[in-house]
Amino acid sequence: MLHRHRKRHHRPLAAAGTALTAAALGLTLVQGTASARPAADTPARSAADTLGTRAVAPEVLTAMQRDLGLTRGQAETRLAHEARAGATAGLLQQKLAGAFAGAWVDGADSATLTVATSRAADAAAIRAAGARATVVPHSLAELDTAKAALDRAAVRNSSTAVPVWYVDVRSNTVVVRANEPSAARSLIAAAGVDRSLVKVVRSGEQPRALYDIRGGDAYYMGSGGRCSVGFAVTRGTTQGFATAGHCGRAGTTTRGFNQVAQGSFQGSVFPGNDMAWVATNANWTATPYVKGSGGANVRVTGSVLQPVGSSVCRSGSTTGWHCGTIQQHNTSVTYPEGTISGVTRTTVCAEPGDSGGAYISGSQAQGVTSGGSGNCSSGGTTFFQPLNPLLQNYGLTLKTHTDPGDPGDPGDPGEPGGTWAAGKVYSAGDSVTYGGATYRCLQGHQAQTGWEPPNVPALWQRA
Repeated sequence: MLHRHRKRHHRPLAAAGTALTAAALGLTLVQGTASARPAADTPARSAADTLGTRAVAPEVLTAMQRDLGLTRGQAETRLAHEARAGATAGLLQQKLAGAFAGAWVDGADSATLTVATSRAADAAAIRAAGARATVVPHSLAELDTAKAALDRAAVRNSSTAVPVWYVDVRSNTVVVRANEPSAARSLIAAAGVDRSLVKVVRSGEQPRALYDIRGGDAYYMGSGGRCSVGFAVTRGTTQGFATAGHCGRAGTTTRGFNQVAQGSFQGSVFPGNDMAWVATNANWTATPYVKGSGGANVRVTGSVLQPVGSSVCRSGSTTGWHCGTIQQHNTSVTYPEGTISGVTRTTVCAEPGDSGGAYISGSQAQGVTSGGSGNCSSGGTTFFQPLNPLLQNYGLTLKTHTDPGDPGDPGDPGEPGGTWAAGKVYSAGDSVTYGGATYRCLQGHQAQTGWEPPNVPALWQRA
């Protein structure tokens, strides 16, 4: 993996983005249906308001216009449609249960939702919910099981000749990207996976970890390498930030963008996953922001994971602010240091030093930069470690911003109490009680005050 060393003279902050790169971004960035409008009575209709898309920072819209070729109006419309699509997809996943085969959005600004099922009888219900329906041979559970078998086989048979594999809901297969098809066949054979579930794609990708308290700002490790802050977090009274595991090990000290003593890594996982968090000293304060275009603050209001096809923007200390789309969730990548699983593949570019930096969709935190291939001149592919599993693993709370435009007013939640708890990470399908009623989670997120189940129909469905 690439690791560049810091020059020993002072550089202005604006220049620091090009001075040092640590291999974190050290990857060579890897490179028949019906449609209807969302039903008026579905929880999805309020998703845009629930998830704070009306309060999206101008920097997000500007970057989406630049990188996705949209007008400002198209960018605003897309974000609103994506919020609704995510809520609808979560609701349908619960309804279809074992037959659910994935969901994705298409369209430059329309974010048209398609939901796949392995059971033909479900098509009418999907269309009734306002989504396109497609019937496929394999359920998402089947594909996830096949990919898990590849993950296990890679522990014993990992090879940089097979750098990436993932569940591709659009093609209803597990895609294995390989420099050498024979190596892909060996991995598949070792996993004992049915070949009808797998598609091998020849690829020249050579991913490497993107080495390298506002998201996107630079920080420096004890050895002089540089990475990027992901998202500000707290654990009890301790403040800090989430970042990539390959940037440092537990005990590694850090200095901030200004070279002032900052803190130390408290936990780190790499390979396997690519997650870590740094606890900062009393001189540093966690803020609910990501560094946007021109250094402006982009607000973070939650951590609701967006569907495949959604827009996503990244902030890093080398290349700044760039946008693209989510290609696949649940991707596995083999770097020279080993295989990581459960990351998300995107079309966003990145370069060394951007590692650990923030990915955000609208105002919703998505994850931290792991690695990729290519660059921000010719384009590339990147992978991010989803944030919610990181928060859950270390018991962290995401620092978020609330105001009248965000879901911060609890309104009338009814009788409080039950098993729901602010600060807990919930996954789609989880059940909680609140106010004497039972609710089922529609989209993965970290709960926060103001997002009690009765108040956020985009996130919770009453059972």
